[in-house]
Amino acid sequence: MRILILSLSPKVGGDNTMVLNYYPGCTLKNQAAELDRCARASAEALGVTLEELPQWQCCGGVYPMASDEIATRLSAVRALAEAGERAGTLVTVCSACHHVLKRTNEDFKRDETFRDRANRYLELPRPYEGQTKVVHFLELLRDTVGFDHLKEAVKRPLTGRKIGAYYGCLLLRPSKDMAMDDPENPGILEDFLRALGAEPVVYAMRNECCGGYVTLENRRLAQAQAQSVVDNAAALGAELLVTACPLCRYNLTRNATGLPTVYFTQLLAQALGLTEEG
Repeated sequence: MRILILSLSPKVGGDNTMVLNYYPGCTLKNQAAELDRCARASAEALGVTLEELPQWQCCGGVYPMASDEIATRLSAVRALAEAGERAGTLVTVCSACHHVLKRTNEDFKRDETFRDRANRYLELPRPYEGQTKVVHFLELLRDTVGFDHLKEAVKRPLTGRKIGAYYGCLLLRPSKDMAMDDPENPGILEDFLRALGAEPVVYAMRNECCGGYVTLENRRLAQAQAQSVVDNAAALGAELLVTACPLCRYNLTRNATGLPTVYFTQLLAQALGLTEEG
């Protein structure tokens, strides 16, 4: 089943397929290859081609907190500017990449000094003004494909599976910039799971930090935080955790025991009949 989607001002390819700019990020080229592979295959099955930007660099992985820090945001600006020249929408799937790109784009809209300095440094053919719309793949599924249409496209529903959605820090906060969902009581991942036929398990720590960023400095603290997340979900009946963040998956897999953690795109590909397992 193919779904024709008519929004986000895309260019349209053969067979009425929507073509959208795509920023995979570094980790999706190696350790998180399944997050990328399953996203692309699932998008195609739903009538969307994720067209990777011809040239992109690492987004930096971490958004700099110093407002006068320009250099570490320039690679994100390059990707945003290129997408702006190529139909104006940029899809991401990695929580960290999405966080950096979205916040940098918001900086461009409201910080004239940053906008001016970045444009002068990069010497772009045309100054970038923040016109690109940064969209997470989950938002694409919810707002453009629609979870009702997704449900209709499911070939192997995940009936009876109790799954905990793990949001982590980066997907939702700061809410003013990310503007994806309610940071305290999100529902996008739970609605996604329902569309696939699964039973979402709502637990208290689904939007708390897993401790991933302190793993190198204090692994014991990271282990304690990750284990708290897993234990909380398991106590409420979850048999599996899903996430969009490679760092979260790493931490929940390496520094905690009790539940497996997979990428949400793996479950999507399974439910659409594209793979045998999530």
